[in-house]
Amino acid sequence: MPAKTRSPSGAASGPKDETRLIRAGQGAGLAAATVGPPVQKGSTVLLPDAASLYGDHGRVTYGRQGLSAQLALQEALVELEHARAVALYPSGVAALTGPLLAVLKAGDEVLVTDAIYKPTRRFCDHVLKRFGVTTRYFDPRQPPEALVGGASPAVRLILMESPGSLSFELQDVGRVAELARARGILTVADNTWAAGYLYRPLDHGVDISVQALTKYVAGHSDVFMGSAAVKDRRLAQLLEDGVHNLGWAVAGEEAYQVLRGLRTLPTRLARQGEHGLAVATWLQGQPQVVRVFHPALPGAPGHELWKRDYTGASGLFAFALTSGPEAAVNAFLDALELFGLGFSWGGFESLAISCDPQLKVRRFHPDYGGPLIRLHVGLEAPDDLIGDLRRALEVYASFKG
Repeated sequence: MPAKTRSPSGAASGPKDETRLIRAGQGAGLAAATVGPPVQKGSTVLLPDAASLYGDHGRVTYGRQGLSAQLALQEALVELEHARAVALYPSGVAALTGPLLAVLKAGDEVLVTDAIYKPTRRFCDHVLKRFGVTTRYFDPRQPPEALVGGASPAVRLILMESPGSLSFELQDVGRVAELARARGILTVADNTWAAGYLYRPLDHGVDISVQALTKYVAGHSDVFMGSAAVKDRRLAQLLEDGVHNLGWAVAGEEAYQVLRGLRTLPTRLARQGEHGLAVATWLQGQPQVVRVFHPALPGAPGHELWKRDYTGASGLFAFALTSGPEAAVNAFLDALELFGLGFSWGGFESLAISCDPQLKVRRFHPDYGGPLIRLHVGLEAPDDLIGDLRRALEVYASFKG
């Protein structure tokens, strides 16, 4: 790019240095077209005229509303979710709490799956309760007709997570949405397991599709973000108002990172789904394993629903060990070398946790057959991951004696 020049005398006419340096470079446009959007940094947005200061022209007037990278990400997520509009939130849990705050009021009741993500349960039990909203938890194995038919007149919303991110119960989400709509009840689905790609709740009649973009969409375990997608124009406005009124915002750099992850989502999910199914199939044949909870496995709970509605599987599933003490479970986890011990998932790396401490807060307590372990299978070679699990299972067996 050619350098800017001054007058031959070296002097500058007009404003003084302080003024000129503040204005310098403001008129510069994009140097070239790139495959990713520009990352704009700015709180102040300069408007073209006085009428734009307070007029409602659909124009961005403040940086918190989102600039180039954020808008590009929203546009891409609209395509992913088959949505009309997508709201961005600074974390996955904010993407769940935000829509609830946007549509609920004091006196409402909410039906929430007992398999819900723990931070969402904490929000319902403490924050919603404090604002006069009643939460009632339901067994995710309950038939849709019983669930919706048993809803009181005060129920405003049904919140689902299918499959559950610890125990992997699947609901007939489309049927719940159909029955709820007939009664004027809103439906929300936490669809993080399917990443808005393997299953699209909006196509099945759900009102609000939520996911933690932190997980599979971002894909690299290095950024927090969440989204809520809708088809209804009125709901879109409620979500937008909620974001603005509560002061949420996402940074341009993070929106860029999430968009970059989205570009490779289909490729990563296909590989991780394949790896996860290979590991799950191997686990089925191990003497220390009672049962594997993976929706894509024939015979697993919810398999027929998965086969009907989903186009693939992610790498997240659980399995139950034979009965053993907590110390043996910890010995199993500590023996793992390739599986890291961590609560998140959706990145390129494999992870493991024990689920039982989180299951204690649930209202319904199915018998899983033994201690429940959740695995997130990443992009490592399945044979290496199987070898890691084999050694850890041997430790588990020897610890039990």
